[in-house]
Amino acid sequence: MSDRDILFAATFLRALATGTVGVLLGIYLARLEFDPARIGYVIGAGLLGGALAAVVATLSADRLGRRTSLLLLALLSALGGAAFAVAADPFVVGATAFLGMVNGMGRDRGAALIIEQAILPATAGDARRTTVFAWYNVLQDLGHALGGLLAGLPALLRQVGDIGELPSLRLTLGVYVLLFLLTAALYLKLSPAVENGAGAAACRITPETRRRLWTIGSLFALDSLAGGFMTTAMLSFFFYKTFGVGESAIGPLFFLARLANALSHLAAAWLARRIGLVNTMVFTHIPSSLLMVTVAWAPSFPVAALLFLLREGLVEMDVPTRQSYVMGMVRPEERTIASGVTNIVRVGAWAVAPSFAGLFMQSLSLATPLVIGSGMKIAYDVLLYAACRRNPPPEERRRPV
Repeated sequence: MSDRDILFAATFLRALATGTVGVLLGIYLARLEFDPARIGYVIGAGLLGGALAAVVATLSADRLGRRTSLLLLALLSALGGAAFAVAADPFVVGATAFLGMVNGMGRDRGAALIIEQAILPATAGDARRTTVFAWYNVLQDLGHALGGLLAGLPALLRQVGDIGELPSLRLTLGVYVLLFLLTAALYLKLSPAVENGAGAAACRITPETRRRLWTIGSLFALDSLAGGFMTTAMLSFFFYKTFGVGESAIGPLFFLARLANALSHLAAAWLARRIGLVNTMVFTHIPSSLLMVTVAWAPSFPVAALLFLLREGLVEMDVPTRQSYVMGMVRPEERTIASGVTNIVRVGAWAVAPSFAGLFMQSLSLATPLVIGSGMKIAYDVLLYAACRRNPPPEERRRPV
């Protein structure tokens, strides 16, 4: 297997684990009799752990070694997931979520992603960079999709065996642990070519790159803060409480949602070649936010599910285009820190929002976080277009957009 194939396989397995826990987390915590505020705190703790890991990866991965860093992250996720599956005390659950970087977003946006994104551009030229990132994200969302189906495993276990609700959920979390152990085994096969030859010097960036990362990073933080109000775990909890549906219905819904995400990545690469990366990011993202507002006030689960799937067909089109844009705007030796900075602000902002989302759900209404998050995302799109539309990546400077 080539390094690119290994990274593709690893990101698929990691996404499968993330997709599973994203759907089950809110339901699992509700079955532990956590109220919405505590659920929000636990989700935030897991994302905060991921944010801290992202900082460490950005500053240390090139020095420690990219392969070694990826291996340690996978093993830590497996260990934390195992502890999370057996804990019951709220403080212990929050601590294990933090240490294991348990990702309630339902989308893989952690420290491993930072390192992998820094490696991938070297496997393709500028002309194919967006396509490589598109396929990378397709495999992620296929993993997320199958993770949504795997989240139906507790219901299946209860049907075929004499297993209670909590044991069935905990057994499924054991599968989550196994997936991270398999990911660690894949990382052992990476070649020395994945390492950054610049080593410690990789953290030295030009003033131009620093300014660019400050602007883009600030905007990405706003987008992620908005996204933190609408994590998969919180959305699952929203569907569970609003419409009375369980994991047997919510799991397949998120399976279809992630399939829609996967198809949208390929569409994004095709569209970006015609209208440009920035235009693709903005003009597909705004309609997705408007659709989420309609989900918040849908009269029934089938209507809400249909609107949600339409939204998911658009919301992720900015992901491969955003990743490609950032990697194209910096020098090769700056890619780890560029990937790190733009992902750290995203994960950090995600970690802040779920606690507030839980409080809003408890004190105002279950729909409040969806409306707030959608409004913030529209503001982000407008600001991104104003800031970046005159700064195209290298491949677009060589042709009219």
